[in-house]
Parts: sequence; structure tokens; C-alpha cells
Amino acid sequence: MTDCFCVHLGQWRLQARHCRHRRLLVLAGDAEWGRDRARLALREWAGDGDHLWVGDQPAGRRAEDVWQELGREYAGLVFDAHCGFDPDAFGAVAGTVRGGGLLILLTPPLADWHRAPDPERARLAVHPLPPERVPGRYLQRLARLLRESPDAWVVAEGTPAPPPPSASVPDRGASDAGAADPGTGVEPLTTDQARAVDRLVRSASGRGHRRRPVVLTSDRGRGKSAALGLAAARLLRTGLERILVTAPGADAVQPLLRHAAACLPGSRRSRTTVEWEGRALRFAVPRAVLDSDETPDLVLVDEAAAIPTPVLAELLRRHPRMAFASTVHGYEGTGRGFALRFSQLLDRETRGWQQVTLTTPVRWAPDDPVEALVFRLLLLDAEPEGAVPEHPMEVNWQWLDRDTLAADEPLLGQVFGLLVQAHYRTRPLDLRHLLDGPNVRVGVVRAAGVVVGTLLVAEEGGFEPPFAEAVWRGQARPMGHMLPETLAAHCGLRDAPECRGLRVVRIAVHPRARRQGLGRRMLLEALGLARRQGMDYLGTAFGTTDELLAFWQAEGLSPVRVSLRRGAASGAHSVVMLRPVSAAGEGLHGRARARFLDGLPHLLADPLRWLEPELADQLLRAPDLPMPAPETADWEDLRAFAARERIFEACLPALWRWTRWVLADPARAAYLSAADRHGLILRLLQHRDWAQTAQVLGLPGRRQVTETLRRAVADGLPEQLG
Repeated sequence: MTDCFCVHLGQWRLQARHCRHRRLLVLAGDAEWGRDRARLALREWAGDGDHLWVGDQPAGRRAEDVWQELGREYAGLVFDAHCGFDPDAFGAVAGTVRGGGLLILLTPPLADWHRAPDPERARLAVHPLPPERVPGRYLQRLARLLRESPDAWVVAEGTPAPPPPSASVPDRGASDAGAADPGTGVEPLTTDQARAVDRLVRSASGRGHRRRPVVLTSDRGRGKSAALGLAAARLLRTGLERILVTAPGADAVQPLLRHAAACLPGSRRSRTTVEWEGRALRFAVPRAVLDSDETPDLVLVDEAAAIPTPVLAELLRRHPRMAFASTVHGYEGTGRGFALRFSQLLDRETRGWQQVTLTTPVRWAPDDPVEALVFRLLLLDAEPEGAVPEHPMEVNWQWLDRDTLAADEPLLGQVFGLLVQAHYRTRPLDLRHLLDGPNVRVGVVRAAGVVVGTLLVAEEGGFEPPFAEAVWRGQARPMGHMLPETLAAHCGLRDAPECRGLRVVRIAVHPRARRQGLGRRMLLEALGLARRQGMDYLGTAFGTTDELLAFWQAEGLSPVRVSLRRGAASGAHSVVMLRPVSAAGEGLHGRARARFLDGLPHLLADPLRWLEPELADQLLRAPDLPMPAPETADWEDLRAFAARERIFEACLPALWRWTRWVLADPARAAYLSAADRHGLILRLLQHRDWAQTAQVLGLPGRRQVTETLRRAVADGLPEQLG
């Protein structure tokens, strides 16, 4: 078998190198058998050193560390799935194999893969279920696709190696990437890339180009990050002093920094900075860029699809010269939904923007079979169905059987495509969680057979009192039970883990079917499920915006916690919201709300001091809980302040109590303008100084802010409220 295998391998290698297409070899069998064959294949294909091994081998790299390989290239890659199949890691490292190279996937026998031990199951396990009992639908689907694929050479232990798939030969004249050499990283490799670099440089350096950003989009392997690095280096050479680059994490910008440093002889490069002759290209996460007073000459945003649109909007407003790059289909966050949302934002916030699309592959020839197969395996190119019935729509709801879903590729593509489109950072691992999460249920809304809405929920909690006590004390952290742990450990609700809850994990509506009540319809179905299952509450947790918070509040959920820090990538505070569905749930919800509203003013004065006043305004609303009215003496101080008879400082206690009271009730708060409410929050609750408050409100200074506060108090006196 070895001789036959080597003969086939040698012929396959010649074909691959001729057409600069990559190849996928699946070695299915015992772990040591597969590893032996993989070493043999690497010697035949890649020679010494020009390969990467992902797995638990002496010279291997663990799956969680593969992000350090982004931007590097290899002739051969082994991904050892006996050590666990991490979809995110597989999607990332598959792109490091250059044209003519070999990607080797080691698996158990394909028919048994879904039953074989897999350490990655531990990430999906839900307490008290052990990892070995996590379902295997995802791996079963992968095995089926690999067996059916005409582009994968599956060699099974104990059987003669079949001939490898026949190679299709691309038109070498169709693209300048067909004969591209990886080069030195100093010059663009394709016409696409050269055009992108020129456009970036002109936009960043030309007069009259402020507020006219370039948006660079491509699939993986097209040299997008390299183009940003080449452009940054050229701009530093021609006079720019400080360029900031931001992305979800430092790993994402390593290729950019490497290409920039290669173009700047004598430069010094670290993990976050390239310095050259007193000038610098520096990385910072989005939140750090927004919190900094630095005024760079240019801000580059890489992997923009993995950053929430509100954060990008704030960056746009702060910095006049910017460029954005986004992967259309990729593990970093998928960009189709981003393109829709971001183009609308750019139309509103800029004077005109330019889009540049890279289509020519740099690392391999066009129509690469491995690229297409990896897309199919991980559903990187999943998109919602394009043909949606006209308004109004007749829709039907269904909770899906996940065994059926895993076997129905078109349906799975529609469901996952909606999630990809709706969420800024959907990853390949999310597909495995969707299919195999032990406590997950998936529902869809269809119109004329097309999936126009998708809902993922997770069943959580229901623990015995001793274990609930351990969670409350921080001595236990049950996997897969986000809300019970949060309510106990962070909100101080000792019995919260005893209650059973249904958490909304994801909810997504087709972009052409919005504003038709489909989100509400899906939440009503979730509420019905929670009641039928005897649960105590419906809940959710998400990185909030004022629009999202308003949606959930309109559906009857109330905030019970807000995170004290913003997410590094999202730039947003997370909010936990609940709606009770049982008597026990009513008690839990009431106590959670009381604790939250009692503590919120104190949090706004310290860790939440920089929370957006729009969000604070919504969080302070408490129609479900009575708020004590100010005392008689307070009203005297308030009337005197409104009449300009008392200074602000003399009335501070009364103003603080009145602000809480007036903002708690939506009917009372409606008597005040949004600007007045925000002024009260900024100055009275968040203790921002006069200059900071004036800046947020767009006012000249203290006198104008004081007049705003006096007007707000006058509008909120009992004689005005009626």
C-alpha cells in the first residue's frame, strides 16, 4: 500500500504544482497510522521544514496557538483531528498552504468519527453532561461531505489507496495570480493589490480626501492585509508620522505589520508596533483607539466585519482619515451582513467613500479546490436565501430536529447564513455549537419555504440548592449555564441557579423581511416553549446598543445587570435581561430588578461613568418598581433652582433624588427632552464635570449646561407633570 500511495502522491504533487492548486488528503484510521502516513506525505511533498503540524506532537503547534501563523505560508500542513477538531483553527490554518501545497487532515475512520473521542467536545459540554455525551452531528456532517467531495482524496486504513481525484487545470492566462511568486512582501503581487495600495495612499495623503475613506474587501488569500501594510509603509516614507491600526486582536494585524516592516529598511518591529526613523505604525484595540486623545495621521481598520458597526461609526466620527478592510467570507467574522450595514453608515457619515475589491488570489491560482471545499465544510460562504416573498408575508414557525438539519445542507446554509448576516462576529465554531450544543434548540420562521427568521435558545439552570450555593460563592462555574452563573455570582442572587431559564442565544431576521414583527413572533414562540417546559424565566445577554435595548424592553424583558467593562472587540457593555414566566421567576425577577436599580446610580458614578447617556436613560426606566418621590424640602430646593434662586451645588442632594425619580417612570421622563435627560444623567448621576458634560451635549460651557438643567427641573415639577 505504501508504494502505491507514494506513486499516487508523486503524480498528484506534479499536477498540483503545475496548476498552483492546493490539494486535500484525508487519512482516516488509527491515530498513529495516520501520523506515519502524514510524515511520509510531507517528505514527498514539502521537504524538510516547509510545513506546519497542528496537533499534540513534539514539533507541532496546538490548535489554540495557530493564530500566530496568520500571514505565513507553507508547502504542507497537517491538521490532526485526533487531538480535536477546532473549526476556527482549521479555517485559519487552511489559508497558510500556498498554491501547489498539500493540506492533510487526520481523522478516525470517517464512519466512526462522530463517536470517537474529541477534546473539542469539552467546549460544548453543558454541566452535568460529560464531554463524551456531546452529540456528534457536526463531525458526522463533515465525514459525509468529505466522502462525497470530488476534491478530497480519502485514504482509509486497511484498504488500498484509491487513485487521487483528477486535477482540473486552470487557465493560466486568466489571472496574474496564476504564476505569482510569493515574493519578498515589498511589492504588490497582483494588479488588484497594486491598485488597492495606490488607492489607499492617494486617499490618505491627498488634499480634499478627508471623510472619504477607502473600504477594501476580499475573500481570504487575496493580499488584503498585505495591501494595508504596503500602503502604510509607503505613507510613512512619504511623510506621515503616526498611523494607528486597529482590529479585534493583535493576531489579526501580524501580516500587516510584517509587510510594513519589510518595506522599511532598518525598522524595528514588535507584536504591536513598527518604528522607522521616528515614525510609527502602532496597533491598538478599537476601544483603546476611542479612549485615547491621540490624533494620528491615519487610522487603518483591519477585519472590520468583526467589529460592531456602532464602534466603527464612532471611529468614523472621531478620525477624518481612515481606511477599512474586511473579509467577505472568513473565520475573523463574516462580511456580507457587514457590507449592508456599513455601506449605509458610510453614506450617512462621509462625504463619499471608495470601495476596492480584491478578487485575484495571491497564494494560489483561481478556482482552488481546497478553498471551495473548506468553504463548504465550514459554511464560510453561508448566506440567507436571496428570493424572499413580497410584503405582507404569510409565515409559519417550526422547531427544527437537528438530526434532520445536519443532513439538509440547503436548509443548514439558510439557517447559518441568517446568523452570519445578523451578527458581527459569527465563527465556524458557532456552527458546531448550533448542531451539537446539548442544551440548544433551533427554530425557524419560513415564508413560501424560505427561511426568513432563525432563533437559537439554550435551556439553563435547575440545580439543587447545595450546588446553587457553590455557584453563588464562586466555587463552581457550570459550563453552558451563562445566566444562572451571572445572576448568582455577579448579581448576588443565591437561589438563581435553582430556577430554570430559557436563554435566547441568537435571533436573526432576513434583511428583506424586517419591520414585520418576525422578531416578536419568534420571541413569543420562545416564551411558549419556556412555559410548556415549566421554566421560570426567559432571558438573554448581549453587547448592547440603545436600539437593541429598546427592542428587548418592548418585548417585555427588563435589564438586571450591565457589565462594568466594555468588551475589547465589541466596544459595548453587555446587558442581561429577564422576563418571568412562573411564580418563582416573578420572585427572582423582582429581586434582580430591585438590586439592579438600587445599585445602578452608584455604578454610573464610578465604573459606568463613561456609559453612553442614551443607554443609561433606558436602563434607569423602572415602570415595574415604585420610586419614592422627593420630600417636601426637596421640592422647595428644586423650585428655587428652576427659578434661578439657588446655585447648582446648594441643591445637589435634591437634584440627585429628583433625577432618579423623574427618569424611573417613562411617563414622567417623557416630559423632558432627550438632551435634558442626558444632561441630568451626565452631571448628576455620572458626575462628569461641566466641560465634559458640555462637550457631550454640544454646548459652549457651564452656563449653558446649568440652564439646561434648570429647564429640565422646571419641566419636571409636579405642576408640569399634572
